[in-house]
Amino acid sequence: MPKFEQLSLPGAYVITLEPIGDKRGYFVETYRADAYASHGLVTNWLQENQSLSSRKYTLRGMHLQMPPHAQTKLFRVLQGAALDVIVDLRVGSPTYGQSAAVELTEDNNRLIYIPRGFAHGFCTVTEDVIVSYKVDAYYAPQSEAGLLWNDPALNIDWPCDKPILSEKDGKLPRLAEFESPFEMPAQA
Repeated sequence: MPKFEQLSLPGAYVITLEPIGDKRGYFVETYRADAYASHGLVTNWLQENQSLSSRKYTLRGMHLQMPPHAQTKLFRVLQGAALDVIVDLRVGSPTYGQSAAVELTEDNNRLIYIPRGFAHGFCTVTEDVIVSYKVDAYYAPQSEAGLLWNDPALNIDWPCDKPILSEKDGKLPRLAEFESPFEMPAQA
């Protein structure tokens, strides 16, 4: 069974998978609904995505989907390594505007569970990084939103100062300009 460790941001988890190996290789359960349900986590995934970032220090983020298309994400690195970062945007949360970072690699068997109401991004620290993530709501371009990756208010310690990023990601608003529609859930 995977191990669940709550991050400093309530509702967000690092999940460590436990491969079983022998001379042939290994076997690992990458997702198990009952394990997630036992922690009260969303398990009704509707879409799975995969991306390749071919160059080291490629930064994608900080992204989120706004209601009614907000998404919970289950994110992992299949090849290479990346620093994965989330920011709590839930009004009323004691950690509103705070970030948490987790190193995800092809070898450390870690995933990050990101609830609705969080911005998400990652920066590759190797070349040819492949990521995969499940979401519980379909992608809707009209609901795209995000935060500026290097906003000092987010206090994110990225692995480089000049990442490779899209023009769109370089023009996202700062936290002070973002009006969050997300509320802190009562049970979190």
